[in-house]
Amino acid sequence: MRKLTRRTFVQWAATAPLAREVLGSQKREEEKRLLFVGTQTIHGSGSRGIYAYHWDPEGGELQAAGLAAESENPTFLAVDPDAKYLYAANELERFEGQASGAVSAFAVDRATAKLKPINQVLALGTGTCHVAVDHLGRAAFCANYAGGSASSFVITYNGQITDPVSHFQYRGHGPNPSRQEAPHAHRVTVSPDNRFLLVNDLGLDCIHIYHLNDANAKLTANNPAQWNATPGFGPRALRFHPNGRFAYCVHELVSKVEVLEWDRDNGTLKSLQKVSLIPEDYHGETTGADIVLTRSGHFAYAANRDYDCLVSFEVARDGRLTMLARGSCGGKVPRHLTLDPTERWVLVANEQSDRITVFARDEKTGKVAETGKDFPIPKPQCLVWA
Repeated sequence: MRKLTRRTFVQWAATAPLAREVLGSQKREEEKRLLFVGTQTIHGSGSRGIYAYHWDPEGGELQAAGLAAESENPTFLAVDPDAKYLYAANELERFEGQASGAVSAFAVDRATAKLKPINQVLALGTGTCHVAVDHLGRAAFCANYAGGSASSFVITYNGQITDPVSHFQYRGHGPNPSRQEAPHAHRVTVSPDNRFLLVNDLGLDCIHIYHLNDANAKLTANNPAQWNATPGFGPRALRFHPNGRFAYCVHELVSKVEVLEWDRDNGTLKSLQKVSLIPEDYHGETTGADIVLTRSGHFAYAANRDYDCLVSFEVARDGRLTMLARGSCGGKVPRHLTLDPTERWVLVANEQSDRITVFARDEKTGKVAETGKDFPIPKPQCLVWA
């Protein structure tokens, strides 16, 4: 097999940006997949860290495998491309006596459904709420919500993460005095070709954009250095379309999805469409949460909190969204959602209901069932497959 170099990766990724995920899925399609769940462990939640489940795609059933690893407030998880290692964002105010959150590395033991600790490092910012890994498994990144900053790390040959090699502290505020009194980095997203890192900043109403050197995880500001959202929108989550031409940003403070055209040569974004997740006549409290797309790119699913719903969309060739249905998310405060590897099911982490809800999905029409199956777990925050 030809050695994968940066040049060959970029050429390959330009035509099939998510091919590694498809190949990885096919490779393990017949296996009993593991679902790891990050949870909230503070405020008397009863949780002790990261939990594992065996997945049955035939019936859409989760079988609890117990505590995979004790970890303090691991509210978001990510796995490397081969699912050998798992990384957790530890959403802390202090770590090892310093005002900082942390990022933890674990080795995945598939036979026992356990996670073996490798190491843990300072995130250089408080409230570390998101973690991501690049498409080659060489670099990791985190967003520090309370600290208003982002950091990058090298991943070594054995899955260990180094101390931060790049760190960016943001400054300023947005127009919403209760939610945008300071910067709030919320999501770190690697571009499909592995050349850029995008950082959603809920507090500053922007997405910071960096060039990524995947050999050393170093980040340098792009020109222009950011895309600016509508003031007061609060960009929270971001997902790329499988074709690499579009990105979908969930704005937390207004419960909208914005369709963005991605210029992969210049690392820039352009707004194409804004779609509401809630009915026009609803005026209560509401916050957008997350969005996922199918591997074909034909359908998308978004979750909204407070007005607790799961919204299904058809995706046109030009990236624009058409709503198919809006229904129950199966509980309260849907924090995260994912498609199972077969894409026959949508799983929702309903934080305040202490449950994961599994909905059947029609692969032809894109619609999901009106009701789902519930699996109890304290304060689920994030769902990842291995």
